[in-house]
Amino acid sequence: MRFEETRRAGRFLMDERDGKSYAYLLECGDGTLYCGWTNDPERRLQAHNAGTGSRYTRARRPVRMVYLESFDTRREAMRREARIKRMTRAQKLALIAGDPVSGGKRKNGRDGET
Repeated sequence: MRFEETRRAGRFLMDERDGKSYAYLLECGDGTLYCGWTNDPERRLQAHNAGTGSRYTRARRPVRMVYLESFDTRREAMRREARIKRMTRAQKLALIAGDPVSGGKRKNGRDGET
């Protein structure tokens, strides 16, 4: 799927299956954040809201996707998920808001490096 960075009615728009993988952040109904990776963001969001996505989100529905980042390989998406999970809540909120410096990326574009 190709990710279009525009949002319409709070949903990310995607088209064309192209084998990409994604790291994502969900905001749960109780205000907590959940991070994961997938190759089909729409299907994964539906699974989370149906209670079959993960044990954590099952008890915290409804969830909404607040951040989505695309990668060419599953490995890259999984690595990004791991980096995001190590971020503080404040860094995750900055990432969602579009502030890459506070969200974990430094000036040279590499995570955790100056």
